[in-house]
Amino acid sequence: MRKSRLRKGIQRRLIEHFVAGTTARCAASLVGVNAKTACYYYHRLRIIISQQLEKDSEEVFKGEIEVNESYFGGIRKGKRGRGAAGKVPVFGVLKRGGRVYTKIIPDASSSTLIPIIESKVVPDSIVYSDCWKGYNVLDVSEFKHYRINHSKLFADKQNHINGIENFWNQAKRHLRKFNGISRETFGLFLKECEWRFNTPTAKAQLTQLNQWLKGCL
Repeated sequence: MRKSRLRKGIQRRLIEHFVAGTTARCAASLVGVNAKTACYYYHRLRIIISQQLEKDSEEVFKGEIEVNESYFGGIRKGKRGRGAAGKVPVFGVLKRGGRVYTKIIPDASSSTLIPIIESKVVPDSIVYSDCWKGYNVLDVSEFKHYRINHSKLFADKQNHINGIENFWNQAKRHLRKFNGISRETFGLFLKECEWRFNTPTAKAQLTQLNQWLKGCL
C-alpha cells in the first residue's frame, strides 16, 4: 500500500467495496479503475489481513470448543467428503460465542489434527467433534471430549458442532462468487473468511482494516 499510486479517495472506495463483499471486477467498474488494478489492490488487502491474523495465531481458546474439517474447491466428480480428490482440506477450531481459527492441512489424520488442537485449546476445555476416527485420541486426552453422530442426528442439546459448520457454510458462500480460486492464493481468501467471521460487522471490519493500513504506511 505504501507504493500505491491510487488517489486516497479511490483507495477508500475500494476498501469500502472490499468490506461490502463486492468482487474486484465489479468494484473496478463502479470506482472507475482498471480491473487488474482493483484485483491487485484486493490482493494486497488480503495479504495484510493474513499477516495480521498470523500475529494473533498464538491465541488459545478455552471453554466450549468445536472442531471440524472441510474441503474446498476441486471438481465435483468421483469421491466426495473426506479425502475428496482435487479439494483443499481445511481444519477449523471454533470457540462457542467467540472466534474461529482455520488452517490448511495435508490430510485429516490424527497426527495432523491433534497437534493443532493441543496448540490452540487450553487443557480441560470441552471439545466437540463428529465421529471421524482422527479424533479418537481425544477420548484419552487432557480434554473433555464429546462426539455427535451425524448419521443419527445433528444436535443433542449442547452436543453439536453447528457453530463451525455454520462458519464453513458462510465461507463457501462468500468464496463461491469468485468462480474458482487458485491453490496459490486460496490461503489468503480463507484468512479473509476467518477475519470476516471474527469481525462480524461491516463497520468494525472497515475500522480495523483502516487501522492496519495505517500501520503499513
